[in-house]
Amino acid sequence: MTPQNEARRAIALTFTYDILVAAAAMCIAVEARWRIFSDYTARPFPEEIPVVASLLFALAAALSFYALKIYRQVWRHSGWPDAVQIVQAVLLAGLIFVPMMFLWNRLDGFPRASLLICMPIWLVFLFSGRMLALMRSTHKPLQLFAKRREGAPAVLLVGDADELATTLRQLERDPKGSPVRVLGLIETTGMGPGLAIRGITVHGSINDIGLRLDLLKERYGQYPWVAAVGQGRSRQIMRKILAATSERGSEVMSLGASAEGALLEPVQPEDLLGRRASERSMAPIASLVKGNRLYITGAGGTIGYELSRQCAALAPEHITVFDNSEFNLYQIDYLLRTKFPDVEVNTILGDVRDAGRLARTMADIKPDIVIHAAALKQVPLMEMNPCEAILTNAGGAANAAQAAASSGAAHFVFISTDKAVDPDNVMGATKRLAEIAVRQIAEDSNMAASMVRFGNVLGSSGSVVPLFERQIEEGGPVTVTHPDITRFFMTVEEAVYLVLQAAAQQEESGTAALYVLNMGKPVRIQTLAESMIRMKGLVPGQDIKIVHTGLRPGDKMHEALTYDYEELDETSIACVRIVRKLPKIGQGFGLALESLLKTAADRDPARAVYQLNAMISNYATQETGHQVASTA
Repeated sequence: MTPQNEARRAIALTFTYDILVAAAAMCIAVEARWRIFSDYTARPFPEEIPVVASLLFALAAALSFYALKIYRQVWRHSGWPDAVQIVQAVLLAGLIFVPMMFLWNRLDGFPRASLLICMPIWLVFLFSGRMLALMRSTHKPLQLFAKRREGAPAVLLVGDADELATTLRQLERDPKGSPVRVLGLIETTGMGPGLAIRGITVHGSINDIGLRLDLLKERYGQYPWVAAVGQGRSRQIMRKILAATSERGSEVMSLGASAEGALLEPVQPEDLLGRRASERSMAPIASLVKGNRLYITGAGGTIGYELSRQCAALAPEHITVFDNSEFNLYQIDYLLRTKFPDVEVNTILGDVRDAGRLARTMADIKPDIVIHAAALKQVPLMEMNPCEAILTNAGGAANAAQAAASSGAAHFVFISTDKAVDPDNVMGATKRLAEIAVRQIAEDSNMAASMVRFGNVLGSSGSVVPLFERQIEEGGPVTVTHPDITRFFMTVEEAVYLVLQAAAQQEESGTAALYVLNMGKPVRIQTLAESMIRMKGLVPGQDIKIVHTGLRPGDKMHEALTYDYEELDETSIACVRIVRKLPKIGQGFGLALESLLKTAADRDPARAVYQLNAMISNYATQETGHQVASTA
């Protein structure tokens, strides 16, 4: 049976019941008024009166219930607004009935009080049927008279059984009343339709969501929202939800719990990631940050901003934010001073290329921990400006690490990237050189260094997510370089949290440790674009076109987080792994890097790229053990 036929059948049954009990109520009322409350033996009773009155009242009831759409009410989901609407429809039916009866015989022989007796009898029948349905489905017959939060939207919940039960329990405990009206459940692990979780019916599996939405549209007159909880927000499930809802124009939301109760929010791009966010334990990070003096470079960028915010929340003694963008620096300075007034903040405008500026400021501040997040990251732009990439990414990291070591910092944290693995572009190669330079400085200076390598940050400035959002807002087209290109993604909050967790693992002085974050499975950019279009209730390829522009200079089809020869071990943090047995750095590396930086400073891009490629190629062969590199 199709959803339309199933819905029509249910509507016909409930509508027929309401009209039949209307006729029965009028018949009972007339008989009661005539035979019980009057001396019917004194004069004959017109036997056609109960029949005609019942038929006319049934017709009036049908007209009233149709006009007020009472027939669309689903009994097992009835609540206070439905009860109020039923009373209104009963009163309207009475108003319709009186002129109809008058036209038939001018009310001759019809006991007027019968109408007043009929209405409460009919209400008893109407409410009894609905309360019985509530008893069977929710075991809460009095729910019919329970008030709901005004304006609560109707939703279809999607998740696994345990998460659905937890969410429904949270909704019941909400002191302000449930923010949603749950019409049904889609259970993602295979629970059969017809069963119930906390009194709410399971409509089927995720593969049935389109049919269930069509059925609810027939019953309620419009598509309900779809609210995903827990596992329902996984990439695979979310993709099916968006495919079904975008074809029907249904809103997609995520539903979670907060201290104030259940929280209903629009689905965000991070909901499309293929894994759950890591569980948070702040104790190791707190021990790293609390009471210490921090110095953060690139503090106004996407990662640096979040690093500064999370660190400031852990009560450091002092935090210095360093950035070359006046506006970005103003923003992070304003955040720290307004949100964390008890933390001493020092704001420095400067460039990591300026080794003297870094050295002087760190010598004055004497930080305990230096976090280096400053970098140039746009791959095509770095291909066009290789000298700038070399000076900032490689030279800037070396300057920051050397300044930290000279100032007596106990710990240096370096933010790396998956593009540093087997790099075939300038940006990745410069970040790979930075990893090596930081290692060398840490080992030479007896400073602990943590290098943390991860992929793209979802929603960061210049990333595909804000680009896609802008293109969708403008009506398209959405531009994707290649239909099969993939990337690793992580939210900025989770990335920064795991960076700090990785840094908290590294305690031994004089060593450098390379950590790799577990990014889950890579995301196909084409799929991300399609899902973001569907999040807006639009259909990819129809409402919004997707155009393939071709790979840009320096683009790779797929990124990797480790080299083939790098061995990973687990740490005490589930999503943080450490690379064991880092290979030795060749003796000529420092001289080669110095020569490269001089070439870049002379703005000789051709020679700079040649030297860069030679250093990366030589170092790679040395690491794999095929030959000893000559980096002179």
